[in-house]
Amino acid sequence: MSASKSDTAAVKGADVVRRTGGRRRAVPVPHLSVGERVARGKAARSEVPRSRHAEFAPAAHRPDPVDLLQSQAESRVPELVPIRYGRMLVSPFTFYRGAALVMAADLAASPHSGLQAQLCGDAHLSNFGVFASPDRRLVFDLNDFDETLPGPWEWDVKRLAVSFVVAGRENAYSAKQRKMIVLETVGAYRKAMREFASKPSLDVWYARIEVDALMSELQGQVKKQQLKRTEKLLAKARTKDSMTAFSKLTRTVDGEPQIVSDPPLIERIEELAPGVGGESLQQALHELIRIYRGTLQSDRRVLLEEFRLVDLARKVVGVGSVGTRAYIALMLGRDDNDPLFLQFKEAGSSVLEEFTAGSGYANHGERVVAGQHLMQATSDIFLGWLHVDAGMDGQERDFYGRQLKDWKGSFETEGALPTGMALYGRVCGWTLARAHARSGDRIAIAAYLGGSDVFDRAVADYSEAYADQNERDFEALRQAVKEGRIEARSGL
Repeated sequence: MSASKSDTAAVKGADVVRRTGGRRRAVPVPHLSVGERVARGKAARSEVPRSRHAEFAPAAHRPDPVDLLQSQAESRVPELVPIRYGRMLVSPFTFYRGAALVMAADLAASPHSGLQAQLCGDAHLSNFGVFASPDRRLVFDLNDFDETLPGPWEWDVKRLAVSFVVAGRENAYSAKQRKMIVLETVGAYRKAMREFASKPSLDVWYARIEVDALMSELQGQVKKQQLKRTEKLLAKARTKDSMTAFSKLTRTVDGEPQIVSDPPLIERIEELAPGVGGESLQQALHELIRIYRGTLQSDRRVLLEEFRLVDLARKVVGVGSVGTRAYIALMLGRDDNDPLFLQFKEAGSSVLEEFTAGSGYANHGERVVAGQHLMQATSDIFLGWLHVDAGMDGQERDFYGRQLKDWKGSFETEGALPTGMALYGRVCGWTLARAHARSGDRIAIAAYLGGSDVFDRAVADYSEAYADQNERDFEALRQAVKEGRIEARSGL
């Protein structure tokens, strides 16, 4: 079985709402019995045995990875694209982070069970992390949804597993250690999915990892060195909020705070569009904020009305996102000690869209927000979207908004011990299973996975083979730069 636009398998619940000419219409949802759902999973296993997930061989007409990356560059800010390539060329792991489209094309040609869920679309290990929940608890979850779309659940699992192998190679782990980490990661996914299959739907919906509870559970299970490293990471995450961003990213000019430019990574709008009248530009920006505000939950709209827009700048973010338009908005509440930084990221087509049934949303920003709400246990209170009819380049674009900083932190893979990486893998595996269980048929997926480690071992073999391909693709990009086919800027 392989994915295509004709794939009729639907994510459970995804057919409740469909857009028609900008409107929504209700569609009936089938409700199968537990027995029928188990049978569905076992039938899928008969059609695509779990051992087949070990298969990876480059397709005979596999697209050139550099051509795929360049196809993405066509819609990006031209002067920022070389920065993206420079960041991808730091290592095979940074290349992997930026090559979601390359892997999506490969996954589309691989066997899959035909069972679907809402996918992250880029579920590598650096796209998990900690952040503050609305009730001000530190939680662990997926945190990047630019590529989210319904699709085969295996694609997320494989993207996650391969990322541990690629990172493990950079840390000079042995093949045995890398396999142990992948088995722990995928095994955690499989066991969690089987656990969720036995739980009531509301219990699955409310399930989440609270960091304080996780740390208490880890006491005595890990070495003191690993525990201290994790505690240091969490302490650092708690300092990453709007006040910290305010102190680092702004200065006072004529009595008003202003974002500090650091070209090409941070550039104020007034510098990007010097010919636009300041008054008309400010009016347009205020209107866009109002449009975005209208997509928020009603109580969050009231909260956002407490803040006024002070400054706006373009900011380069991430690895794979470099070149897409991303802006930070400085807003102030009651006084200068009440800042709020919002981030607005451009949302284009998902890298999965070419290989699946596509998005049910007219606005890609809404696609991202809807996918994030569906997969995360708790989401940023300022998560919303907007459409720009004519940006500075005259083009229509979709965006989604959220807080720039809110206790955000991520696991540092460099120098991590194999046992620490395996522990992190188990947490990621559980989290991904919970995210899939909220939208996919958790009972059918659990029945497909079964109680043995056949699927785990198959994905471990796939991961090593795909990590080899990732290194070849990394070299292809490096060769393209050497030959002058593309330009890369390092150190930014």
